Amino acid sequence: MTGYVVLPELFTATEVDRLRGVVEQVHAEVVSAAESGETDVTVWPDGHRLEKVRGTTIHWEPGLTGKAVRSLSPVSQLHPALEELWDEPRLTGPMGSLIGAPAGRFVAKLNFKRAGVGSEFAWHQDFPYWYCCAGEAAYDIATAIVMLDDNTVANGAMTVIPGSPAEGPVRRDPRDPTGLLVDPLAVDASRAVVVEAPAGSVLMFPGLMVHRSAPNRTPSDRRSLLYCFQPAGRPELSALTYDPERLADLP
Repeated sequence: MTGYVVLPELFTATEVDRLRGVVEQVHAEVVSAAESGETDVTVWPDGHRLEKVRGTTIHWEPGLTGKAVRSLSPVSQLHPALEELWDEPRLTGPMGSLIGAPAGRFVAKLNFKRAGVGSEFAWHQDFPYWYCCAGEAAYDIATAIVMLDDNTVANGAMTVIPGSPAEGPVRRDPRDPTGLLVDPLAVDASRAVVVEAPAGSVLMFPGLMVHRSAPNRTPSDRRSLLYCFQPAGRPELSALTYDPERLADLP
């Protein structure tokens, strides 16, 4: 079993065009609010800068002279079109099958790999972060990535390790100050698969999937909406508190 599902061109070109417009509008509004000074700044142990603006956190691209957004979270509350995706049967149906329960909300994010500057995401599992927030319930959280642009090797498409969810939490990198990244020495890169797919496609996988993405050095953006689901009725991420001491429970 690979542990992931790819649904090619699940959304039409018209739907994707609309969502692109929505995410750029949301991006502009959040960045404008940040520039007006309405922020609460956090710097993670790895030096990455996060700013909380009106309930949404901006994760800026690290190491750039100018500002570029790496991700926004949460985002579904920022536009009706993003809110509607929580109840989209094309997402909730397959996701319910993946998690083995009716799909409920956890958190929605927006990831950017801007042309030429979109940075690498190192090998990781989403699980350790979710575990620090949700404890044992983190085992039941999975992500649906809605691709708003073509995903290719050149623009940093997602790379996954098939079968890794069945292997559980992987040893974490002792050199990573956040304590969240996978030890690259624990990854069998010979098993890696780059998930190339056209815009409108959806990639789904559980939080235990080992994955990474390369930088985007092309002249075009690669944008993705990430909807993280869990069994319905459980608290959303916004109602939980991050407790890094829980990392001591993991390899």
